[in-house]
Amino acid sequence: MNTPEPVVYVIDDDDAVRKSLTWLISSVDLNVKAYASATAFLSDCEKVQTGCLITDIRMPGLSGLDLQIELERRGIDIPVVVISGHGDVQTAVRAMKAGAFDFIEKPFNDQLLLDLVHKAVSQSMSSSETHTQLAELQARENSLTPRELQVLELIAMGEPNKSIGHSLEISDKTVEAHRAKVMSKMKASSLAELVKMVLMLNGNEG
Repeated sequence: MNTPEPVVYVIDDDDAVRKSLTWLISSVDLNVKAYASATAFLSDCEKVQTGCLITDIRMPGLSGLDLQIELERRGIDIPVVVISGHGDVQTAVRAMKAGAFDFIEKPFNDQLLLDLVHKAVSQSMSSSETHTQLAELQARENSLTPRELQVLELIAMGEPNKSIGHSLEISDKTVEAHRAKVMSKMKASSLAELVKMVLMLNGNEG
């Protein structure tokens, strides 16, 4: 499956700032989508891809902070870079505490903003790959029968076949058959890889 190209979403009610940011980000070959308000972005946000979001903290209607809260409520996980004026630093700090990726003060240095955007996009893509990987592992685990799940759990605990057979009251030969099925369904090429998969799945549940 091809990973969709990352998109940088720019939200600013100031027409000149929006156009300037769009030009700047396009100049480094990143896809940009610009919106004049947080509400306009939210009406389109079902199609949000990996990338990052740049928003002014102070806007008519929904502020950058309100937008951040709404994204979290909707379960949209995208790094948010907040642009703040000198008087908005305290608000920007609140945005950081609410999970913003970073904030940058006006007037900002173009290169500094681009560096932040590249870091945010990299984080988003890495996070997206992890989610895809987890979803795939979850689907593989869901394909296991209840008995195979029990065997998987005991294998991950480091139990040998004999001990697994004793715990589940089945023969060694049956354990071996289940074990082979587990390895095949989980697409694990080794015991170490299988254990890593289980740790990843358990870490996600935790």
